[in-house]
Amino acid sequence: MTASADFAIDKPAGEPCPNLKHDFRCGIHARLRDGGFPGCTVYDCFGAGQKVTQVTFGGRSWRQAADSGAQMFEVFSVVRLLHELLWYLTEALELAPSLRGALRRAYDDTERLAMGSPELLVAMDVTAHRARINDLLLRTSELVRAGVSTRPLNRRGADLMGADLMGADLVGADLRGADLRSSYLIGADLRRADLTSADLIGADLRNADLRGAHVARSIFLTQMQVNATRGDGSTTLPDRLIRPPHWT
Repeated sequence: MTASADFAIDKPAGEPCPNLKHDFRCGIHARLRDGGFPGCTVYDCFGAGQKVTQVTFGGRSWRQAADSGAQMFEVFSVVRLLHELLWYLTEALELAPSLRGALRRAYDDTERLAMGSPELLVAMDVTAHRARINDLLLRTSELVRAGVSTRPLNRRGADLMGADLMGADLVGADLRGADLRSSYLIGADLRRADLTSADLIGADLRNADLRGAHVARSIFLTQMQVNATRGDGSTTLPDRLIRPPHWT
């Protein structure tokens, strides 16, 4: 980690945070945001940490097995990515009945890989596997968004993949069916925007204002993305996500 607005100090990869207690709890958990570590309140490992320690390494921690610590951290990165793919595939199975067979096979294959030994996980080509899954997720997205026609003077159904929308004024915008994959929405004003059927996979939503926004039927939105935004009681969210405690 590099010192930034999200993380107050420089911390090399693989080194424990100085705020980590001996029992693996955070010493400043109750004041992370005020203490300059809002990024820690956003992060979500998709359950990879529990899988790696309890299953992959049979309940051992990196403190108990210092000689395998480096391998454990490398394995964690792979398992986290696989678990993120499982999150997307779970949603895709509900969204695209016509692709259910291919999606189920992809899910089972990804789950099998995530259960592999440390040696297999480190050796696997996770980038190639992600590319194969991404193709299925893109086809799912296209099916979901196909029913949303475009209209002039709005962004409904628009192709905004990778678009730079940092700080953009999108108040009340009609973004239904928009392709916002990997877009930059940092600090964007999305108050009261309609994101129904919008693809948000990989979109950077840090500090985006979602107050009053309709996000409940957007697709491929994660808890980590939501945690990084601002919202309120009128923001609608998918049932699988929880409302962040810092929202108003």
